Amino acid sequence: MYSIRVRDHFMIAHSFRGETFGPAQALHGATYVVDAEFFREQLDADGVVIDIARATEVLGSILGRYNLKNLDEMTEFAGVNTTTEYLASHIAGAFATAISNGDLGESAKTLDRLRITLNESHVAAASYEQSLHG
Repeated sequence: MYSIRVRDHFMIAHSFRGETFGPAQALHGATYVVDAEFFREQLDADGVVIDIARATEVLGSILGRYNLKNLDEMTEFAGVNTTTEYLASHIAGAFATAISNGDLGESAKTLDRLRITLNESHVAAASYEQSLHG
């Protein structure tokens, strides 16, 4: 299995609901370093997994929707605890849509899977991985 990974970051504010989150129930900030990794069994006709420049551009575009925003104030996150795990799956879904729309080129439509990892710090991260077939 071949893979390519691109990286960017974004900064947000948010809060959580529920006793589980203790002091994080209060509004607080987070800076995430985000890795988007793309997988395929065979290289495409150009001998690559995916165009790195396009993948980097799309990652920046997706993260730009949330950068420097309070997620608690965004309609798309109403009633949701925007945990690191949830945000990883949300970003993966946005990438899957971009792939199916052709934003990463036609050959990206034959990728096998993708993994989004949000690094909260140098010691903690959460990932979401999804198949891009079926």
